Formats: sequence, C-alpha cells, structure tokens
Amino acid sequence: MSAQPDKRPVAIIGAPLDLGQGRRGVDMGPSAIRYAGLEARLNEIGVETVDWGNVGTPVAEAVAAGDEQARFLPQIKKTCEHIAGLVVAALGEGYRPLVLGGDHSIALGSLGGLARFYGPGGVLWIDAHGDLNRPETSPSGNVHGMVLAAVLGLGGPGFESDAWPIPAVDPSRVALVGVRQLDQGEKDLLRELGATVFPMSELDRVGVERAVRESLARIAGPGFVHVSLDLDVLDPEVAPGVGTPVRGGLSYREAHLALELVAESGLVGSFDLVEVNPILDRENETAKLAVELAASAFGATIL
Repeated sequence: MSAQPDKRPVAIIGAPLDLGQGRRGVDMGPSAIRYAGLEARLNEIGVETVDWGNVGTPVAEAVAAGDEQARFLPQIKKTCEHIAGLVVAALGEGYRPLVLGGDHSIALGSLGGLARFYGPGGVLWIDAHGDLNRPETSPSGNVHGMVLAAVLGLGGPGFESDAWPIPAVDPSRVALVGVRQLDQGEKDLLRELGATVFPMSELDRVGVERAVRESLARIAGPGFVHVSLDLDVLDPEVAPGVGTPVRGGLSYREAHLALELVAESGLVGSFDLVEVNPILDRENETAKLAVELAASAFGATIL
C-alpha cells in the first residue's frame, strides 16, 4: 500500500562542482540534466518546480589542489556551504530540495543543509562506490570518495564547518545499495559501522525490491530521509556518461524500480543526482536517464 504522495514543490539547485574527483566534465552535469528536460518532466507528473540556478564553483586550473590527501577541500567546503544555505532556504520555504551535481562531494552541502535544518537524519546511498574513504585511507585524495565518511563525522576536522553539524547523518541510519567497488579502508569501516549494505552480488540474490524496502526501513526516522543517487550505480551500457564507471551495475529497469519504491514509501524529502559527465556521454543519454529516474523518485507511474 502506497503512502500519501508528498505534494510540496521542488527547488532545483545546481552544483557544477568537479574538484572532488580527477576527471573533468561533471561540472556540466547540471546543465545537461536541465537540457534533457528535468523541469518539464516533473511538471508533467504534477510536481511544481522552481529552479534556483547554480551555486558558484571554482575552476581547478585557477586554484591549488593543496593537501594531496584531500585535494581542493577548502574550495569544496566553500561551495558546499553555499549549497547548504540554499537547502536550508528551500526547506524553510516549503520546498523539497533536488541538488544536481557535479561530483558526489556536493552531498556534503545537501546533507549538511538538511542536518542544519532538521538535525541528523538518514540517507540511502545509491552508488557503485562506498564514498567512505578518509584522507588517511584514500588512494587518490579525491574528496568525492570521502563524502559519506565526512557526513558521518569520520572524515576528520577538515570537513567541519559552521554551516552544518557533524555528524550530519545518524550512523545507525545509513544504507548503501548497488555498491561494487570498495577500497580496503572502506571495507574495514563498513564492518565497524555495521551499516546496511546491498552490494550488486546481494542484489542479484535477493532482488531490488527487498533491498530497497529493507534499506528504507533502516533509514526511516526523525529529522530527514535523503536519497543520494550517483548515476554510476547503473551499468555503463545504460549510463555511459559518468566519470567512474564500473561494469556490472543496475539495469535500466532495476534503477527505475528502486526509485519507484522510494516514491511509494513517502519517506524521502530530498534528493541528489550526481556524476553525470556529458563529455563521456552519448547524445546526452545519461542526463536523459537522470531526468527519468528523478521522475520515478518523485512519483511517476506507468498507470
């Protein structure tokens, strides 16, 4: 039985940040998703939208990478502080925030803003990667691979800010779905956390419906419930325009089912759509897919 649909309008917040990873192009993700018809599609299914434009972001060529264990972290934090402020403003005006990345480091801003407004909440992390590295465990120093650890309060003092409380996410209310590439430090941390994790091998065994329903039950609770969707969770054959593709991901239909279950639950009030890279895409195929997945998350149905 479906919950009552959330009728609040959606505030679209663009975050064209690409400093959190090592491959250029995701800074054009918000524009690609908009160009693929995001507002028109959401309006078509009865969701009112407002577009608040993009936050300002620095360009990699114009700033120093700084600490190689957490590259561009001061600049990323500054952008995320702006995102957090817009998320708080959106919530205060009765909107559901939809943050368009950019790389996954933008979730520091979206989750930080949610926690500033509500206090710590829960998150469903739909991603090929765990994003649970820390500066001392990261092989690359790329912040997009640390952001979930950061919002859990495990990234160290470099991620702290007056713009958000840390932890921003309750460690008991985290679920990861679709994971298939983890570094050793992430594996160790996941065992310590006892988080709900459905890697692709487990999804193959139990199915998407059970995995998503169990994950939503785990993250439900006071404050907020957020979904952070990285398009690389899909198989590269379906979503070629991502910066860190990993073979063996979700199919087109599995991804839609996952987001339809999210909508059906009525639990989720905010979303990230991240890591669309138009440079690597085919005819904006991945951005178009992002639009359709957003529609499923906000209640699109076949009948």
